[in-house]
Amino acid sequence: MSNKDNLREKSLFYHEKPFAGKISVVASKPCETQADLSLAYTPGVAHPCLAIKDTPASVYDYTSKGNLVAVVSDGTAVLGLGNIGPAAGLPVMEGKAVLFKRFADIDAVPLCVQNVFGPDGHTDADKLIEWTAALEPTFGGINLEDIAAPACFKVESVLKQRMGIPVFHDDQHGTAIISLAALLNAAKITDRALEDIHVVVNGAGAAGIACAEFYISAGVRRENVVICDSKGVIYQGRREGMNAAKERLATTRPCRTLAEALVGADMFLGCSIGECVTKEMVKSMAPRSIVLAMANPIPEIYPSDALEAGALVVGTGRTDFPNQINNVLGFPGIFRGALDARARDITEDMKLAASQALAEVALAEIPAEVKTLLEAAYPADAATGMFEGKCPLKPNYVIPKPFDPRVVPHVARRVAEAAVRTGVAQTTISDFDAYERAVAARLSKR
Repeated sequence: MSNKDNLREKSLFYHEKPFAGKISVVASKPCETQADLSLAYTPGVAHPCLAIKDTPASVYDYTSKGNLVAVVSDGTAVLGLGNIGPAAGLPVMEGKAVLFKRFADIDAVPLCVQNVFGPDGHTDADKLIEWTAALEPTFGGINLEDIAAPACFKVESVLKQRMGIPVFHDDQHGTAIISLAALLNAAKITDRALEDIHVVVNGAGAAGIACAEFYISAGVRRENVVICDSKGVIYQGRREGMNAAKERLATTRPCRTLAEALVGADMFLGCSIGECVTKEMVKSMAPRSIVLAMANPIPEIYPSDALEAGALVVGTGRTDFPNQINNVLGFPGIFRGALDARARDITEDMKLAASQALAEVALAEIPAEVKTLLEAAYPADAATGMFEGKCPLKPNYVIPKPFDPRVVPHVARRVAEAAVRTGVAQTTISDFDAYERAVAARLSKR
């Protein structure tokens, strides 16, 4: 049996046995006696209902809303599988719920929806907006997932304006936040200033466009960003395959192909297809270049080839290579901080704070107890000395590992701080050191 067939069989068995699916509902209060039942349901349940009617904000005191996230998808852009539909996308949304719980102790419900498509089979943004907006009374946050571009841009933008709870499209901003954290530390290693870095992005879907715009928010100059799609460089005056999001990133440079765009570039970011970048292209980049090739399962260029061609910092989306740009580094801590601050939104400041938090974790000396955990989870990396040093930052470690227990508490702390500082928080956190410790203690019990 091939490795591919073996993985298929293992995965199908994992999802089917001993019970179908990956999630279940577990009650948080006892319901074993007549007295319990009278409190959990009628007649006792009337009292919190009336309390919420009189004081709407008390819904956070008497229900699970404050720790409940909806994972909403229409199944139009699932992983690298494409438009496979909402039912086929359900295993992914269940997986997202598992990660919310495992890494941040957040309860999440997968909601894969149909009847939100136009006659052409593509997402009708207005239909999906109306459906999702109606969820606000129940959920403390909305995680949009696997919704195809360009509809995803309108869906998120309108929902953020209409809803009074955090709305976050992880395919856009998760990738952007984590890759920016890697870029911040890679810039230190390669002795570059963010405002001087020339970035080439391949892939103009949700992730690629969001990454480019987020880097610009962080300090990369718009004129230093070139983005490509399947038709080549997106340039001013191009008519084929354009939309408003692409127009904002259209370059005035004369390059028309990915190969031409990469000549002299400091950084390549791939949100596209496997093996579309050659060693010759990397050789044409600036010395000590940064290559984040995030196509899965086959990256735009394999790390060994990129390093051999002269890149200094190389990352991918895969777990089996250093510097994995993995969204699980972002969304659990981001939502933990946003929910705990009872934020009305996840703002640009909060997203930038999350990137900075991840960069800070990779710069900090790793405590002995954390190192023991990382050595068990990543033995091959530990054998190379990856986790050693007062400042462990190095070319193969510019971003922390998903199983580092410091990640979620620190990201949550920085996100909550930004929410309070910018006025979108609806509760007070007076001691952020204590808050970070409390999150760490909560998660250590899981």
